[in-house]
Amino acid sequence: MRKRVAILGAGPSGLALLQAFETARKSGAEIPHIVCYEKQGDWGGLWNYTWRTGLDSYGEPVHSSMYRYLWSNGPKECLELADYTLDQHFGRPVPSFPPRAALRDYFLGRVKQSGVRPLIRFHTAVQWVDYCPERKVFTVTTRDLLRQRLNSNEYDHVVVASGHYSTPNTPDFPGLDQFSGRVLHAHDFRDAREFAGQHLLLIGSSYSAEDIALQCHKYGAGSVTISHRSEPMGFNWPEGISEAALLERVEGRTAHFVDGSQREVDAILLCTGYLHHFPFLPDSLALRTGNRMYPPGLYKGVVFARNPDLLYLGMQDQYFTFNMFDAQAWFARDLLLDRITLPEPAAMSADMEHWLTREAELETAEEEIDFQAAYMRDLLDRTDYPALDVEAMADQFKQWLQHKQECILGYREQRFPSTLTGTLAAAPNTSWLQALDDSSESWFKPEAEETVAEPRRVAHG
Repeated sequence: MRKRVAILGAGPSGLALLQAFETARKSGAEIPHIVCYEKQGDWGGLWNYTWRTGLDSYGEPVHSSMYRYLWSNGPKECLELADYTLDQHFGRPVPSFPPRAALRDYFLGRVKQSGVRPLIRFHTAVQWVDYCPERKVFTVTTRDLLRQRLNSNEYDHVVVASGHYSTPNTPDFPGLDQFSGRVLHAHDFRDAREFAGQHLLLIGSSYSAEDIALQCHKYGAGSVTISHRSEPMGFNWPEGISEAALLERVEGRTAHFVDGSQREVDAILLCTGYLHHFPFLPDSLALRTGNRMYPPGLYKGVVFARNPDLLYLGMQDQYFTFNMFDAQAWFARDLLLDRITLPEPAAMSADMEHWLTREAELETAEEEIDFQAAYMRDLLDRTDYPALDVEAMADQFKQWLQHKQECILGYREQRFPSTLTGTLAAAPNTSWLQALDDSSESWFKPEAEETVAEPRRVAHG
């Protein structure tokens, strides 16, 4: 009897696994019976923009944290898919830093060609997953959101590919509940134009704080203050963006910081990260971790060691994204096809401890990049995934870090070559600061056709 596999989520990780199985099927392999559950009405996961925040039209928590005018903050050449190159998709050289819609269109281009969409049940939210150890069977209970009906089906394996950038981590600060301005988490940030002319306080020193600060500056915020817990990001910020110590309390519209300084602010944005949250899983199956380069309890970052019939994809803190999901998906596929045999529990534990020890020794972003490249290499060398030079991509990531230090407003104007085809990215039509239209059509235009309205200010830092 064919195995039955449930994939929870049709974002980049879930779609990578569908692609991996389709590649095996086309090579003559007999693949399991697969059902992918997706609560949204379309594939794409986090990359699907919606104006909604809080709950969707069916009463489900909104999954997406995407905002208007989001552009890739890393070079597209570092996330290129080995079996679907950038050249294949775009047909000609394009700039290294695409807007959200173009990047979404790229990773969806592959699965559109593969024909895996019929395997996905859209508008279907996973409510609960049970496991029977005697029968070694999972029961997945879902809600058909269109018909408001519950359904339960049994599977031999479950793959959690629901992501971990959807449930906000929301710390509290004294006086925040009395603040008369707006308070929101980055998960609910949608449009920087809303804050034009306002004085903003962003709490956090992550990539979301960095990019939302730049977005709000670009679209006319009066000022942006970034409050950090430990170390400032230290970029050469343009006039209008500054960093401050950790917020201590809020009194009226005055933000007081632990070093005694203070600022008057109109809105407070919590750029304080996300929680790994799996409300559809019992404690015995739920991954417990923070945002780690190597989540504890996952053999090879994929297999739930306490129950190896349960797999997780995309749960790591990430430099690499789409191609790391591919590395994990091909490894997961080969486990489920019995091409790879799991070692004994003691050997799995030793392997996990090896990676956790290496993670604990990481001190710099460059070391984190090398760590993740080594992790990907460990997976890729075990499967038939096409050749991918992750080490060269790691070098490009390090160049990207340097470019950001040199000019935080201008790093998106840099050009990178594809490590797969050698194609050098095209020069952008205009600077990111002046590119007020983030549509694929505008970004894709040749330079001679490009016309862009002038932004409020163009000062570089």
